Amino acid sequence: MARSFLAALSFLAALSFLLLAAAATATATAAGAREDPIYSGELDWSSQPNFKLQNFSLSREDAFQLLSRPADATRRKLRERTGVRKKMEVVQQDDEALVKLENAGIERSKAVDSAVLGKYSLWRRENENDKADSNVRLMRDQMIMARIYTVLAKSRDKLDLYQELLSRIKESQRSLGEATADAELPRSASERAKAMGQVLSKARDQLYDCKQITQRLRAMLQSADEQVRSLKKQSTFLSQLAAKTIPNGIHCLSMRLTIDYYLLSPEKRKFPKSENLEDPDLYHYALFSDNVLAASVVVNSTIMNAKEPEKHVFHLVTDKLNFGAMNMWFLLNPPGDAAIHVENVDDFKWLNSSYCPVLKQLESAAMKEYYFKADRQKTLSAGSSNLKYRNPKYLSMLNHLRFYLPQVYPKLNKILFLDDDIVVQRDLTGLWEVDLNGNVNGAVETCGESFHRFDKYLNFSNPNIAQNFDPNACGWAYGMNMFDLEEWKKKDITGIYHRWQTMNENRLLWKLGTLPPGLMTFYKLTHPLDKSWHVLGLGYNPTVEHSEIDSAAVIHYNGNMKPWLEIAMTKYRPYWTKYINYEHSFVRGCKISQ
Repeated sequence: MARSFLAALSFLAALSFLLLAAAATATATAAGAREDPIYSGELDWSSQPNFKLQNFSLSREDAFQLLSRPADATRRKLRERTGVRKKMEVVQQDDEALVKLENAGIERSKAVDSAVLGKYSLWRRENENDKADSNVRLMRDQMIMARIYTVLAKSRDKLDLYQELLSRIKESQRSLGEATADAELPRSASERAKAMGQVLSKARDQLYDCKQITQRLRAMLQSADEQVRSLKKQSTFLSQLAAKTIPNGIHCLSMRLTIDYYLLSPEKRKFPKSENLEDPDLYHYALFSDNVLAASVVVNSTIMNAKEPEKHVFHLVTDKLNFGAMNMWFLLNPPGDAAIHVENVDDFKWLNSSYCPVLKQLESAAMKEYYFKADRQKTLSAGSSNLKYRNPKYLSMLNHLRFYLPQVYPKLNKILFLDDDIVVQRDLTGLWEVDLNGNVNGAVETCGESFHRFDKYLNFSNPNIAQNFDPNACGWAYGMNMFDLEEWKKKDITGIYHRWQTMNENRLLWKLGTLPPGLMTFYKLTHPLDKSWHVLGLGYNPTVEHSEIDSAAVIHYNGNMKPWLEIAMTKYRPYWTKYINYEHSFVRGCKISQ
């Protein structure tokens, strides 16, 4: 799907360029045109082809006449110019609608946004040589022109030329394959480009009609633009679908660990150092996850980079399905000298629909209709729009438990909240020394000049939002947050969350998820941390610099391309896999590999 999306974008860009070139040479004749790389088929292995406006020169006879009778020649030239100008005015009037269509298509092609899927169009930035695909682009341009000439040849009953063009197109397609750089082209590409250039030159001599070619290019531009839009929707759908799945290896790991856990006697299911669980003088972490492998990476990376591991305490909460597996993993692989404890969210009896608004809403008929029955889409492209908001994680209380930290850990005064898609790269104890200045939440801000601000997440057309929040307020990230639980209790943070969640029963204030209500709940109660503490984007942004990653205390794979999925970005995955022991018997037995 990514290759199809890239190919469509490349095709769209080439069409836009050729259309502009055709429009620029609308008054030129094919016979007088200087040889173009598309028609010569000469591949340039040192630099990319330069497409210039065609230059024209006078013939010997024209020059002789101009010199012998300058007055007549001048009048003739004036008449010709007047005629051309009048013709151009008529053409301009006739083509006004088509030009608008062309410009709209070009503008839409510029507006194509592939950020949802990791900004595929930016992946090629890894290739520093901007001339490395010049010959690939030349062959693609040749194929575009050849397709146009096949239509013209067939319409004018030049079947021999039509068949020859089709043959050359097939040859070029075989040579080009899925190549994106000149180094990937076979040796035969040069000869085939020359052969294509020769047949294109013949077609130009017999068929060239600038207006018809421009119209064909416009039609192809519109078609390519629609194809890009369709592929983008399909890519978004498939990416979000992949992000919701559990790989077979991780599912296998969870099942095997669960079986072994329930075969243990009750006395062997206990973790050591239980006395550390409520000691406020130690460093406490909250991690809520249903992914055993991901949780193990968070714990392992934290401990391996900690200066005093014995002072660290991990509080894991999972669901009933993964409770046995999570316990068994850390019983088999204890985190060194650190303390760890695993709980089942279903054992929190106080967390029920009479107390928790989101649980009450999830049990409502309207929410069930939204998730399971409404707007069933029949195509991939049609189903991409709201799939993001129908992710099962929004139905899990593990995702909303972050708003109940003082209730879960009543004897602690500070706790560091970590998502399960992060990796810790240095000691984090310095976060406990950061003065939050009376705020409740310490987080890294994510806003730039015009993005990741409140108006991106909240519905400011609703008066309840518009009257209480600044649309330009800076957003911040979940994933690594230092919470002052004493200030939390004083300011009744959970009560604020309940109030906003209750008001959003019909999803009129925000869509689903925990970041929008988090922004509202901790509004003006968040202390900005230095950005080096938490670097984001490894799950969607291929342009995060390695230097920025290497200097970060925590890196975050937020986005759809999680490191445990096949769609993960390869260049970022080693930061995560280095904390997994692939020789572990359970990991190897479930065929989990790098």
